[in-house]
Amino acid sequence: MGEMGDWLPSGDAVSRRVHVGGGHMHYVAAGEGEPVVFLHGNPTSSYLWRRVIPRVATQARCIAPDLMGMGCSDPPRTGHRFDDHYTYLRAFIDALGLETVTFVGHDWGGSLAFRYLSERPEQVRGLAFMEVMLEALTWAEMPLDFRFGFRLMRTPGVGWLMLSVANLFVNAVLPMATKRRLPAATMRRYRASYPSVASRRAVRQWPCEVPLDGRPADNAATFAAYAQALQQSRIPKLLCYASPGAVIGQRRRQWAEANLPNLTSAYMGEGIHVLPEEHPEAIGDAVASWYQTRVAATDGRDQGS
Repeated sequence: MGEMGDWLPSGDAVSRRVHVGGGHMHYVAAGEGEPVVFLHGNPTSSYLWRRVIPRVATQARCIAPDLMGMGCSDPPRTGHRFDDHYTYLRAFIDALGLETVTFVGHDWGGSLAFRYLSERPEQVRGLAFMEVMLEALTWAEMPLDFRFGFRLMRTPGVGWLMLSVANLFVNAVLPMATKRRLPAATMRRYRASYPSVASRRAVRQWPCEVPLDGRPADNAATFAAYAQALQQSRIPKLLCYASPGAVIGQRRRQWAEANLPNLTSAYMGEGIHVLPEEHPEAIGDAVASWYQTRVAATDGRDQGS
């Protein structure tokens, strides 16, 4: 996988590795206090949070892992499915001895955090999330132009050529998912994590994990369980959203505001999907303020509406 290089989110940040399930998971840590775990999605890494973490590290101990097979973490010994990533995340949290945690998740990182809430609710103090699937999806609700490309990504052979050989998720999908042009240095950093066909297995698998019209069935069931947990849990929640958004547009934002207890919504400005690249300072400030007033200042289980 890619090398850590010379980037760290702040002067007191450290780069570390911990052994989990037969391999090593890389993570970046900064600040002191109760843990806030930042989870990235596809095809990014802990690098996604480099300009968010300094705003939150004044309030908490910030921990940003690279999911297995991504960033600077080792390839997994098992597979690259959603269930595999969740198993490694659970082992990572156990290895660090984190008894309680607040999550900040983007994309698949948010889905992993939601699943953790559904299976270990007593350990989760708060959830901040952006551009994440709140429930399973359908093909019909996908825009037509995106639907065609996504079907190709999920097609054996064709998907491998697109994502493993041509590395299109990094080279094309990632820059298209932001309104602002990503700097060349930023693109080089993301490409450095996936220098070969073999290193892109996780990036290749993620599109196949999205539950669409009930398939894959195991993920559809998992998403249904965590959607229910989100609607039942009264822990503090923060939704950072942008306009027009991609996964969370106006309709899903309004659904979240109507159905998720103890939710705070924070508008970041214009943006598409990779919001930590588009509005890192605004996200950092929103998370820090929410964490200080809604999580740290309470027992993390506010019973208010």
